[in-house]
Amino acid sequence: MDSINQQQPEDNFENLAGTEAAKKMKTLAENANSCFFCSNIKTGIPFSTRPMSVQKVDDDGNFWFLSSNDSKKNEEISRDPFVHLLFQGSSYSDFLNVYGIAEISTDKEKIKELWNPILKTWFTGGVDDERITVIKVDPTDGYYWDNKHGNAVAFVKQAFGAVVGKTLDDSIEGKLEIE
Repeated sequence: MDSINQQQPEDNFENLAGTEAAKKMKTLAENANSCFFCSNIKTGIPFSTRPMSVQKVDDDGNFWFLSSNDSKKNEEISRDPFVHLLFQGSSYSDFLNVYGIAEISTDKEKIKELWNPILKTWFTGGVDDERITVIKVDPTDGYYWDNKHGNAVAFVKQAFGAVVGKTLDDSIEGKLEIE
């Protein structure tokens, strides 16, 4: 029996590098808006994970978060800056897996740039709350799973494939090489 990828009549694998990789990461992360932020990712021990809202993904593919200076996450990053971000934009597409190096700062201008009034839920002192820190994640490696033409086309192709007994999906996946 053939594997799923061998039955696929369309090319469904494309590695991206440089600005194309950064653009894909930005698009997928913005579609998801939040991720599982994993720290303490040393091999062989349970890692720490928590949901986090991405405040910004810049054009270089860097991820920006706001966090509290007394959080367990900040403590773990200060000991080991390697992190893993996992995104899911929908049930069928917009999946992103990113490894990176996190850096914590108290840059007040960056805090103001990233600030959103809903954050007052966690930072009751507002944008000037002394506990706010900025976490910048500089990606070192990534992988994505998406579809080529949107969820509607992907659904039609899957449904037609099921009717005719062929593997017809609109998926695309590949390595994201950060330069």
